[in-house]
Amino acid sequence: MATVELTEQNFNEVVSAPGTVLVDFWAAWCGPCRRFAPVFEQAAEKHQDIVFGKVDTEAEIGLAQTFQISSIPTLMVIRDGVVLYAQPGALPPADLEKLIEAAGEVDMDEVRASLSKPA
Repeated sequence: MATVELTEQNFNEVVSAPGTVLVDFWAAWCGPCRRFAPVFEQAAEKHQDIVFGKVDTEAEIGLAQTFQISSIPTLMVIRDGVVLYAQPGALPPADLEKLIEAAGEVDMDEVRASLSKPA
């Protein structure tokens, strides 16, 4: 599956849907972002059941500010509308695969239960 361009208009709709969404916050001028892009694209082709979205931080300043993106690339994993992972840095292919696998193994019932408990 090709990656999806995420904007302020479609972001909430895409990430709140059931399933897993990987989000790459990037910019055209960012060297590490350009090096990570093919890794992200290859993973998108391999994992047809996952949505892979890209946020151009130059075009979508509001989204970048909302998520306090201060370093790019930043990778975010959202499953069933819950952010499971958000870290800056380009991952090598093997580490991205491990992250995707780990996200799939998360017990979302347990996560939702922990989120609903008062602090």
